[in-house]
Amino acid sequence: MMTKRSSSERGYADHGWLKSFHSFSFAGYYDPAHMGFGNLRVINEDRIAAGRGFGTHGHRDMEIISYVLSGELAHQDSIGNIKGIPPGDVQRMSAGTGVQHSEFNHAEGQTTHFLQIWIEPNVTGIPPSYEQKTFPENEKRGTLRLVASPDGARDSVTVHADARLYAGLFDGDETAEMTLNPQRKTYVHLVRGELQVNGQPLSAGDAFKLEAESRLQLSHGKAAEVLVFDLAG
Repeated sequence: MMTKRSSSERGYADHGWLKSFHSFSFAGYYDPAHMGFGNLRVINEDRIAAGRGFGTHGHRDMEIISYVLSGELAHQDSIGNIKGIPPGDVQRMSAGTGVQHSEFNHAEGQTTHFLQIWIEPNVTGIPPSYEQKTFPENEKRGTLRLVASPDGARDSVTVHADARLYAGLFDGDETAEMTLNPQRKTYVHLVRGELQVNGQPLSAGDAFKLEAESRLQLSHGKAAEVLVFDLAG
């Protein structure tokens, strides 16, 4: 079964300096029909104005992934990390017993556009930790590159969750197929462009929820960037 989650149906918040689309209930957006999918709890598509950002705030017992699309995200946290996250990098922060952090856009005249992703952990009360890796465009071109996994496979970042995250870039005749475990859930989120998922079209910001499916095919991309989540059922 495939269920479409249209971009236009997502929650939206405009704070002036921050414009954010919420795929699942978050902050002031509440929809009991969209509280998450499997152990995927949050996908926020955020645009932060130049010179602005999220002040220091706390998290605990959550796996948080930042996926930057344009601009750069400046990260600082209570466990000693001061990092810049450019496009092509994937950042993973395990909040564990508790972490404080801030995120800012210090680039003059440039908006930072990124996805903030929360996945529920399969272990709680662990020490907070941080990881960041670069995944070049050529590794994602016409294929699904594993970028996050429970065991750090293929040099992906390690999440303390029963979940895997793949990223891909597709244009023209480029296609990819993946065998799915029908007992698990799959979430396909189109970051930008256009793409067909098992023959069904998606536009930027759209997603498909797949349940009891055994095959995933991505095709007919037009400047498409896509994230595919393999999630606990």
